[in-house]
Order: sequence, then C-alpha cells, then structure tokens
Amino acid sequence: MVAAGLFFALTPPNASAETSDPDAVPPRTAISVRSGMGFHGSTANEHESRTALSLVKLYLADYTLRHGDGSDAERDLAERMIRYSDDGAASAVEAKYPDATDTIAAEYHLTATDSGDSWGFAFTSTADVADFLIAKLRTDPRSPIFEWMAAAGATAADGTEQDWGTARLPYVLGTKWGWSDVGVPEVASASYGRGFVVVAHTHGTAEEQTADIMAALPYLADDLVPFP
Repeated sequence: MVAAGLFFALTPPNASAETSDPDAVPPRTAISVRSGMGFHGSTANEHESRTALSLVKLYLADYTLRHGDGSDAERDLAERMIRYSDDGAASAVEAKYPDATDTIAAEYHLTATDSGDSWGFAFTSTADVADFLIAKLRTDPRSPIFEWMAAAGATAADGTEQDWGTARLPYVLGTKWGWSDVGVPEVASASYGRGFVVVAHTHGTAEEQTADIMAALPYLADDLVPFP
C-alpha cells in the first residue's frame, strides 16, 4: 500500500511503487519506518538532510553509553537528554566529546548526518534516525536509550509538552522528540515499538506533524503490528 511516495508493508528496501494519493502527506513532513524483519517504508523525502533538532541527542546518548567513561554522572547526562531533552546535558556531553555525533554517524553509516558547529546546528534525516534505531533494536535491544524513551517525561526540561507526532501511533512503546526554540516552527519525533521504528520531521508545528502522521496511519498500520 502506498501514499505520497510511502513504500510500506511488504515492500523491500530497494523496491518502488506508484503513488496512490499524492496529498496524503505534504512535503513539509518526512517519514521513515523500519521493521526488524528487514522491510521499510518512507516518504520520498526520507533521505533529505534536515535540522536534527533534539533527535541528535539519541546519537550523543549512544556515544556516551558505549564510548564514555562509564561514570554515573555521564549516564545521568544521557538519561536527561533522552527523557527530558535536556539541552544543558547535551552541551556537557558535546563539550567533552566533540566528535560524538560524527563518530556515531560513521559507525552506523548515516550519510545525511553531520554534527555542524554544535549539536544545536546538527543535521540528519528521518532515514538516518530510523536506520540507527532499528540497528539498536537488532544489536543492542537492552540499551538504556529504549528504557528512557519509554519513560520520557510528560514535559521536557524547558517545559515543552512531549506528546505529539509518532508517539500517537498504535503499538508505540517509547519516543524521543525534537523542536526548534527560535525562528520558524520545526518539530521531529522518533518512536519504537516491538520490532519497528518510525521517525518524522516536519517543517511546521507539533499539531501539523500529528495531523500528517494520522493522515498516513492507514498506510502505516500494517508496518506497526508488533512482531512476536
């Protein structure tokens, strides 16, 4: 089943399909879906390099957990980045490990990801985030990152409510959100369930992203059914 360039359900990664509804997901939103069975779906713009927003904290947290000094203090920074999207924690990690984002991008072959001048100016794509998360589910399912995504705070460190986008989809177990603090609105969300991940980025508001995700839901539903 396809919509607006969405290649879902039983479509292998390199397959293509005709678009049945070009208006289902407007180009402001990019969506990527991956499953543990090797299938994936996407909007046509999933590889577009966009502002990473706080989704880059997933990369920073993974670096801290696997390459950091192993201290409780660093683990606390990683947890705060994921559960509460704490900017101060991200800045502290990046100050100590300035190559963290680029290292993770190289390890996971994230070709649209770049650290920029600092984590707040990093770039990535929904495809890169989805590929990263599904790789983690396959190879490191006990990573605290998933535990923290599942226990995300109702509000972030800056008071932002964390409740939109991919988090509204069925079978989702945990989510990481991102948003712009200045300028035109930009939001992102990345969620996982049992055997799948789904990531979205929108040049627009949280409400607009949720609306775009819900419009895609009929075409996403088969991909979000948990695997045994």
